[in-house]
Amino acid sequence: MNDYEILLIMDVDLPEERQEEILARTRELIEKSGGTFDAHDVWGRRRLAYEIDHKAEGIYHLLTFASDTETLDEATRVLKITDGVIRHMATRRIAAATGAVTSAPAEDAGADAEYAAREAEAES
Repeated sequence: MNDYEILLIMDVDLPEERQEEILARTRELIEKSGGTFDAHDVWGRRRLAYEIDHKAEGIYHLLTFASDTETLDEATRVLKITDGVIRHMATRRIAAATGAVTSAPAEDAGADAEYAAREAEAES
């Protein structure tokens, strides 16, 4: 069993009830196949980098779970044909050196300060 996460982008015109139904069905699929559903993080409404199906915004949801590959394949197949899901992306989470599971490197906290310093230097 591996740790995965799926980032869903749902249509902004989709009612809240339909969003919850899609999320509940995905969770049920994972748990019915012997997987464990770890977390659901709502990122909210965000602007897309480019239009998808003539839509400029989407509602983002991050699902974190553990399952086997067959369950992941079935979940992605179902999400692909589900109306209201604009895009989805499944990734395998890897264990860090500390043993914790991570999906992306931590952001550089000093990057904003460094950028601001360069901008101030360029203006003077």
